[in-house]
Amino acid sequence: MSVQFVRGDLLSMHFQEHNSTKEAINSALRVAKNRSSAPRIRDRAAKEKALLLAGIKLFSSKGYEAATTREIATVAGCAEGLIHRYFGGKAGLLLALVRDRMRLEMNDLNRVPHAQNFAQEFVRLVQWEIDRMWEDRDFLRIVVSRAMVDPSLGKVLGELVESGRMRAMTGRLKHFPEGQRLQEGGMKNMTCAIGVFGFVFGFLRPEVLGRDRHSERDVATRLATILAVSC
Repeated sequence: MSVQFVRGDLLSMHFQEHNSTKEAINSALRVAKNRSSAPRIRDRAAKEKALLLAGIKLFSSKGYEAATTREIATVAGCAEGLIHRYFGGKAGLLLALVRDRMRLEMNDLNRVPHAQNFAQEFVRLVQWEIDRMWEDRDFLRIVVSRAMVDPSLGKVLGELVESGRMRAMTGRLKHFPEGQRLQEGGMKNMTCAIGVFGFVFGFLRPEVLGRDRHSERDVATRLATILAVSC
């Protein structure tokens, strides 16, 4: 066997091994890239959710002012800088909580079955609003107290209620002839009344004044029935 033949054979094996190794590296890089891109989206969503849950927990237990972004990040198991990156700071986190709560409420409202007539539908919406206010009483304490010193939050909250909750309730009431006959001003009065019933009898009187919430709900139901049948 000639030296030239052996040298050529070794050189061929070297190139084959080099190409094989290069292809293996490229393949590993492609796999790593695919693995690192998709989880990044899932990780952000999970971290945002964790920060929202930690925010509502600490805002409820310590108050908005006392709760720090460092504490929120620690409870969430995330870096503090993510609060600023995802939400623009503590105020943005609270605003995100408001939007998220509104989304959950609309999903819940969409699952409420329609009543058989206008009066029953109005009363059903009042009862739903009262129950939601009571369930969200910890969150309401945060938002109401903060909106009193931060008009921008109150403005955004009002816009979200009008564009989401009131619009959805208007659609439900217009499902009936009595609702269709109401002019725009009359319909707005009815949807505003639902909100007032909910806030007063679902939050203010039972939570702030310490009244029995079941008795308050019964009173609101009777008043809502009187208002509905008068339309």
